[in-house]
Amino acid sequence: MRIEPVFLFDLDGTLVDSVYEHVLAWKEALDSEGIDLSVWRIHRKIGMSGGLFTNQLIRETGVAIDEERGERLRKAHAAAYRRMGERIRPLPGARELLSWLSGAGIRWAIATSGRMETASVNLKALGVDPDKSPVVTRDQVKYAKPDPDLFLAAAKGLGAPIETAFVVGDSIWDMLAAARCRALGVGLLCGGYGAEELQKATAFRVYEDPADLLLHIDELGGRR
Repeated sequence: MRIEPVFLFDLDGTLVDSVYEHVLAWKEALDSEGIDLSVWRIHRKIGMSGGLFTNQLIRETGVAIDEERGERLRKAHAAAYRRMGERIRPLPGARELLSWLSGAGIRWAIATSGRMETASVNLKALGVDPDKSPVVTRDQVKYAKPDPDLFLAAAKGLGAPIETAFVVGDSIWDMLAAARCRALGVGLLCGGYGAEELQKATAFRVYEDPADLLLHIDELGGRR
């Protein structure tokens, strides 16, 4: 009996071109609190959980961030990101990839570290209705990446064993989460991480973007 794979997709930097909008939104939020952090350092944190983000901020800046201040930062980031919503576009091949998977009868879900307040902007740009397609956000799990909770919840929602899943993401946090839940990680370069970084974080394959992944879908068990 053939076991069909399922695909679990990260959202920011994987299906939509939104990483740098998140970086700028976080920069605006941090500046509003008088926290000085270079843009390139913020980029390295996109995709990780909010708790890990906060812990790294404390280590790198030495600034105290209590729960109240952390909540102000989150809300300021979300507000800034929503203002940039009109800029967000799907990455090349993203819509076509999801459409092809659906047409081929291959199940897929989206699992994002973002909360719905920001993920909704991306889903709208992508043309995905969360009421009709499986989407798991940070609001629905206890821990975000690099913990595996998001991908475990997405696989459970599809009724599929996590071992049959390909986790597709653009960051090392996606690949680490995939390894922790025994899924195969597939890295994309369109979020700004390099191929070597993704491979060291256990990426099984690395492609340029969703269009390149679709071109090579047979390498992952899809049949064109």
